[in-house]
Amino acid sequence: FLSPVAEFCCGFFVILILGNFWFLAVLYLLWLYLDWETPCAGGRRSQWVRSWTVWKYFREYFPIHLIKTSELNPNHNYLLGFHPHGVLVAGAFGNFCTGPTFKNLFPGLTPYLHIMPIWFGCPFFREYIMSAGMVSASKESVSYVLNNEGGGHASIIVIGGAEESLNAHPGSLTLNILKRKGFIKMALKHGAHLVPVFSFGENELFKQVANPKGSWLRNVQEKLQKIMGFALPLFHARGVFQYSFGLIPYRQPIHTVVGSPIPVKQNLNPTTEEIDQLHALYLQKLKKLFEEHKSNYGIPEHKSLIFE
Repeated sequence: FLSPVAEFCCGFFVILILGNFWFLAVLYLLWLYLDWETPCAGGRRSQWVRSWTVWKYFREYFPIHLIKTSELNPNHNYLLGFHPHGVLVAGAFGNFCTGPTFKNLFPGLTPYLHIMPIWFGCPFFREYIMSAGMVSASKESVSYVLNNEGGGHASIIVIGGAEESLNAHPGSLTLNILKRKGFIKMALKHGAHLVPVFSFGENELFKQVANPKGSWLRNVQEKLQKIMGFALPLFHARGVFQYSFGLIPYRQPIHTVVGSPIPVKQNLNPTTEEIDQLHALYLQKLKKLFEEHKSNYGIPEHKSLIFE
């Protein structure tokens, strides 16, 4: 989802350098140097950008819905674990970076969607994603958001990361989470309440080339992911005027269900055992959230989440 816009912004920057506007490129590089840490310091959101009319059509295309199951007291800070990653991460972007939906359902909370730090190195593109409310997924960035003493901040982290996008096949319920415990440690260190979030329909937006574990394609994708820091799923969907092939996502409804908060007491130096215990509880609550709502969104009764 982010890649085409990033490529356009980088291409525009190259045009500035090669054209007669190189001085503008130099000025921007100076700005980039002075502003480098902003993505790790809360970003620079713009309500104007978040309210663009195009996002209304984006949300209505699928359509995207945000479902509230419990109150979130704005006197606390929260760490929301978003699942699954999918190819597009449309539910996370549509619900937390555009429009008033989140604010209306959870008044007093400001959402921050954490994404890979690499995106903030793209000229101009970084300004756009920060305006939408996205910030770096670095430890420093998460700490900055959750350090707000007055509460009212919500860090949204796509727990499975780019690696999980390789599992984003229609009907897939496999989550990369068993070894991902950094978010648990951050929640403990800051006393941020944990909230599981499951986005039904996220994996239905594209069809991905078969890449079972152990296949040559999956091995290549995993090696590239380790080298570059992001995955390269081979996917397709529909076109503009036909439905057989293209890169436009299918019109499949997305229902992002926000679960109940798991109270977390601040622990500046949590032990491995304490992290494991909270991680196990989080998995339990996430599975319960899925089981309670799966029948509402077309998931067969015999299907369950797979943690790996």
